[in-house]
Amino acid sequence: MTKLVILEYPDPRLRKKAAAVTVVDDALRQFIDDLLATMYAANGVGLAATQVDVHKRVIVLDVSDTRDRPLVLINPEILSKEGEAPVEEGCLSLPGIYDKLSRATRIRVRALGPDGQSFEMDADGLLGVCIQHEMDHLEGKLFVDYLSELKRTLIRRRLEKERKQKSTSSDSRAHAPAL
Repeated sequence: MTKLVILEYPDPRLRKKAAAVTVVDDALRQFIDDLLATMYAANGVGLAATQVDVHKRVIVLDVSDTRDRPLVLINPEILSKEGEAPVEEGCLSLPGIYDKLSRATRIRVRALGPDGQSFEMDADGLLGVCIQHEMDHLEGKLFVDYLSELKRTLIRRRLEKERKQKSTSSDSRAHAPAL
């Protein structure tokens, strides 16, 4: 399995809408394995193909405590939503950023599994929130889009500052004299 590079906000590739998967084959299943490996390596509970610059309608999730119950949704669509509640969300494309927004408390989803077979499922709690969050990625939407313009600007500046500090510290280590 290959660990993929996760795009970080405000990378414009995160805004690209994903296309429907037309064929579920071994190449797609290998990509799904890579997507899961990347999600687990990043300690995430969900990851959309869009986040690794593959614009196909594929999401992977695992909200289990033991991290051994992966769920794969290909071409997912929400059939129904119920209720609404505030939840705190984070995102692998916005490292270290968390904020509250409102999500449906219960959803019904239809998707294809890695075997290419269609299925429907109900989801609530963390799983329901994660499915909604990852499906937003497939539409080119990020959880920060639900926040105010001021909050988005502050988040973007914070992430840019952190990236600049990381690159400066790694540059200084690269040029440090050997002892």
